Amino acid sequence: MAESTMEKYFGAGGVLADFLQGFEPRSGQQRMAEAVERNLANGSSFCELDDPIASILVAEAETGIGKTLAYLIPSLLSGKKVVVSTATINLQDQILKKEIPLLEEVLDEEFNCLCVKGRQNYLCHYRWYQHRSSPQQSLVSDEEEEKIEQWLKTTETGDRAELSWLPDNSPLWNKISSHSSRCLGSDCPESSYCFVTRLRKNAAKARLLIVNHHLLFSDIALRKNGHGEVLPRYEAVVFDEAHHIENVATAFFGKSFSHYQVLDLLTDIEQQAEKDLTDEMFDKFSSELSGIRQRMDEFTKFFPPQKGRFPLSDLVEKKRQQWHEQVELLSSALCRIGEKTEKNSTHSEIWRSLSSRAFDLDRLLHEVALTDEEPVHYGYVHWYERRERSVVISVTPVDIAGDIEKTLYRTLDSCIFTSATLSAGGSFTYLRQRLGLPETTEYLQLASPFDYAGRTRLYVPENSFPEPSSSDFLPQVCDRVKQLINLVGGRTLVLFTSFRGMDAVAEYLESTVNYPVFVQGSLPRKTLLEKFAEETDSVLLAVASFWEGVDVQGESLSCVIIDKLPFEVPSDPVLMARVDEIQANGGKPFFDFQIPRAILSLKQGVGRLMRSSTDCGIIAILDVRLFSKGYGRTFRKSLPPSPVVRTLDGIENVLLTN
Repeated sequence: MAESTMEKYFGAGGVLADFLQGFEPRSGQQRMAEAVERNLANGSSFCELDDPIASILVAEAETGIGKTLAYLIPSLLSGKKVVVSTATINLQDQILKKEIPLLEEVLDEEFNCLCVKGRQNYLCHYRWYQHRSSPQQSLVSDEEEEKIEQWLKTTETGDRAELSWLPDNSPLWNKISSHSSRCLGSDCPESSYCFVTRLRKNAAKARLLIVNHHLLFSDIALRKNGHGEVLPRYEAVVFDEAHHIENVATAFFGKSFSHYQVLDLLTDIEQQAEKDLTDEMFDKFSSELSGIRQRMDEFTKFFPPQKGRFPLSDLVEKKRQQWHEQVELLSSALCRIGEKTEKNSTHSEIWRSLSSRAFDLDRLLHEVALTDEEPVHYGYVHWYERRERSVVISVTPVDIAGDIEKTLYRTLDSCIFTSATLSAGGSFTYLRQRLGLPETTEYLQLASPFDYAGRTRLYVPENSFPEPSSSDFLPQVCDRVKQLINLVGGRTLVLFTSFRGMDAVAEYLESTVNYPVFVQGSLPRKTLLEKFAEETDSVLLAVASFWEGVDVQGESLSCVIIDKLPFEVPSDPVLMARVDEIQANGGKPFFDFQIPRAILSLKQGVGRLMRSSTDCGIIAILDVRLFSKGYGRTFRKSLPPSPVVRTLDGIENVLLTN
């Protein structure tokens, strides 16, 4: 094979060094670019194999490597149609608005790149005109609608992202967006103006597509089930933020039936009936719809009121006869409304679409509802999620490795997985098992070039500090968080594994520290992060999504505190099924599954501190199990090479030297 061309771009005298002021060549970045280039080139022999399988690369590139450019340059130069899939909108925006324009200048070439989002992000002309012409709307003047009317005169994409003023939870957008279940396809009278159709045509011509994991696996699931496709055919895919792949793929390789799907259908039928039917016919239809809503409410009441996710089989076993009756009553109602809407298809093609949705929901209900004599379908877990006023019933594959192989490894030339967090304890075993990676997979570990040893310390409390199972743990966490905040002068991000912990510490800090304290949920995420970055002595308390994607550089963030090791709740039905499967196959679920998942989450949280080579500070993990338990060694091995301190005096000394 010819010598790599990547040194020409990433080397000390390379194109990037000539073009970018202050560019520092990083051997890890060049190594990753060479591996990506090699992977894409090897994928060309895909079709020549007797047992074809994609060329696969797993590249763990820690913070500071510059992985985005390391995969973009060889992807753009490969001549292949490549999809870049990310987990977050922020990374998509960075690639499209920052990295691609930069590379077009650096490489002196225009690249046809396109960001493709889910259909619901684009306005549907037909639904817009239907909404504007409805009787109620003609009586009301709405400022939002007038703004959209003006926007439609200039927009080329119909993408709601252009409407910065539109609230995330806008009820108006839900009425006028391009949901696939409501699409009339070629029968739509506005098809020649369709933003989604235009997007697909542009996507077919693009060299590089930028999507999110949800859209990509939605496309894969559609192809798998023979229901068409969302994206044009592509030869290679780069999964950035690839540690999310198993969770996202799980959702799309399964099926769900929800309260909201039914109510959404009924609302659409009612709106169409109001437009097409006489008053007398509408009254009859409206009465029928009210009956189905009541039936759906009765179905929802069948489930216990406790909110959360639970195995469906447990509920069915207790009330098998009543359960079958509830399912059949709801099924009959859906079929009845499907038949009645079909009879109105002479008015408009949309009635046929509404009828199909009703029958599809009926089929979906029977697929997920465990109405067969066999209580569980092999290889799948049936479960339900109880929310405040609704229920979602789902069936989920316990192991997605086989589906991933069939839909990705056996259909593509090249497949690249990258993230800052893919290994646990220095090993890729967990990822290999969960994603069914073949023996031919190439693995690459690239350590951060940042000076963790010189610029950071890892603080773990003294051995006498209570473990998380102790009743004294939370009070001690409150006090230790306060001491740490006062030592560093605010400038702290505190990450929790539960809302209970966050709320307790937030209440405690209100009267014990003199720094601004921001709490997740009090303001939108974006606003909280902006305030935290602007007010350099502030403190931010958060859970869940704030463990990753927070990129605050400089003096505003000098300390990251994590309350305890982020083990997941073992009662989740999907996790329980996976634990049971590993055990049944002779494995050790705690060590093979639960510890690696917790390590990947912990690494994400710890990664919030060092976002540039000039950052410095304290990583504090208030969980003595890092030293008191044998598995603590595996966690410590997975963390950056920060010197460990076990006393607050040690932290003060560090702060004086940085």
